[in-house]
Amino acid sequence: MIKIAITKGRIEKQVCQMLAAKGFDMDPIIHKDRELLIETSDGLSMIFAKANDVLTFLEHGIVDVGFVGKDTLEDSDFHDYYEMLDLEIGRCYFAVAAYPEYKDKEFHRRKRIASKYTNVAKKYFNDKHEDVEIIKLEGSVELGPVVGLSDAIVDIVETGSTLKANGLVVIEKISDISTKMIVNKVSLKFKKDEIFALIDALKGEEEDA
Repeated sequence: MIKIAITKGRIEKQVCQMLAAKGFDMDPIIHKDRELLIETSDGLSMIFAKANDVLTFLEHGIVDVGFVGKDTLEDSDFHDYYEMLDLEIGRCYFAVAAYPEYKDKEFHRRKRIASKYTNVAKKYFNDKHEDVEIIKLEGSVELGPVVGLSDAIVDIVETGSTLKANGLVVIEKISDISTKMIVNKVSLKFKKDEIFALIDALKGEEEDA
């Protein structure tokens, strides 16, 4: 049996649709109620969790496989896994966003940058050799510049409509994001055939799409 942790919501829905299209028994999952762990007739055991918890389950060997967004992987301190497949779903990107005048403004102090993804923000500005103050926000990060808490934000951009509604623009794109299949290193040794069969099925679905 392959044990899988999958990010609840859109990733869960899209991955299950891909597996169903390849003949996997997804009925117990598609028609589930509030169950958080379901076993299918194909030998899959699925846990449905928040994105960061998917990494925790994988790190501690509770599951063999995880399906999670690249945004979560880039902002995490856990890197002891194999990234096996880009499913190319849930596509978006990390960006620095601010009011348009940010581009030409001269700062005589450290810039203040608000973000939920503080590790991504730190790495981006460190790579640019800029010393900035990172402010963590968990909710609507766009509020940072709106209320004067920050000069800019680092956030995920999908359509850009929320930025536009608040007068913000993309200053610079940081990196692309999509859904990844990651695998516990120990699991790959002992369940290699089963895991690669799952990978081949998902690759086939990508090619068909």
